[in-house]
Amino acid sequence: MLKWNVFKILLVGLPLISCTYKNANTMTDKGQSPDQAALDSIPADQIETATLAGGCFWCIEAVFQDLQGVYSAESGYSGGTAETANYKMVGSGTTKHAEVVQIKFNPQVISFSEILEVFWNVHDPTTLNRQGNDVGPQYRSAIFYHNEKQKAEAEKSIRETAAEIWEKPIVTEVAPFEAYYPAEDYHQDYYNLVGDRNPYCTIVITPKVQKFKKLFPDKVKE
Repeated sequence: MLKWNVFKILLVGLPLISCTYKNANTMTDKGQSPDQAALDSIPADQIETATLAGGCFWCIEAVFQDLQGVYSAESGYSGGTAETANYKMVGSGTTKHAEVVQIKFNPQVISFSEILEVFWNVHDPTTLNRQGNDVGPQYRSAIFYHNEKQKAEAEKSIRETAAEIWEKPIVTEVAPFEAYYPAEDYHQDYYNLVGDRNPYCTIVITPKVQKFKKLFPDKVKE
């Protein structure tokens, strides 16, 4: 009877787990930011930046860290001002920021369009200002394009790729990139450092990573 009661408690609690769930034992200051010096040394024709929002940045970061051709995937904020670019204020939903992942990639290995194809498959671009239990404009689906070429590719990808994957209308925002602010250190490389110590990772992030690896086995880093 005791085991059944515990099981029922877990079932009730699962739907409530969101990106804002934190436990003191899961927090760490050992997040790994990209080696900026190494990135700066890459020839210009071998590096491009994509800035994507698809719900909790822990999820998107975990997927793109495993994608071939990606030098780095870093969690941060975009859409608002420097003064409000912190987790507490962004979490209020009043800052215009979205939780984003800034991706540095080699366009000679993987294209921006291919990155977007992965993006459409690992988040739901049909739900406005939410991903699952993560609700608010900070969790909106968005592509912050860095140039007109990215804008055109994003709009084409919505029409031709996302629309084939999802039956409902795509609500992803396509907006010009203005600024990016790295998130706090404890958010960086979160899934790899924390993993199953946070139930959110087990229940929400792991299935996304597994789905990515199943759908794109030839694009997974070795």
